[in-house]
Amino acid sequence: MSELPNQPADGLAAVVALRRLADQLEDAAVEQAMRSGWSWPQVAEALGITRQAVHKKHAQRLIAAGVRLRRR
Repeated sequence: MSELPNQPADGLAAVVALRRLADQLEDAAVEQAMRSGWSWPQVAEALGITRQAVHKKHAQRLIAAGVRLRRR
C-alpha cells in the first residue's frame, strides 16, 4: 500500500486530483463507447452501475457533444 503525504492537506488534494482524473477518464471512455455504438446497458455493465445511473450522469453531456444515442 502506498503512503500518504505527511500533510493531510496534501493527501486530500491528491484525492481530489485523482477523482477529477477518474471523472475525465470515465467521460472520455463513455463517449468513445457510445460513439462506437454501445448501448446504455453495455456501458452500465462495464462500469458496474445501473443503466439509469450512467444515463443520468452522461446523457446530457453526450447530446451536447453531438453523440447520437441509442434508445436501448
